[in-house]
Amino acid sequence: MTDHHTYKMLELVGSSTVSIDDAIQNAIAQAAKSVKLMEWFEVLETRGHIEDGKVGHFQVTLKVGFRIDNS
Repeated sequence: MTDHHTYKMLELVGSSTVSIDDAIQNAIAQAAKSVKLMEWFEVLETRGHIEDGKVGHFQVTLKVGFRIDNS
């Protein structure tokens, strides 16, 4: 067994009307339904939509790393 791992990265965009954190959680939860062995994420970009002078929703672009299974 080796201590070396290989990772692949994918980019996700999550959104939420609640918060930036919720947008991140939503993106990761959806990806977890089909992507296995996710181990880390990095926030690349945050932005939002303004409605009637208030934040309508948050949008977060994430880079997610997942390990390629060696078995």
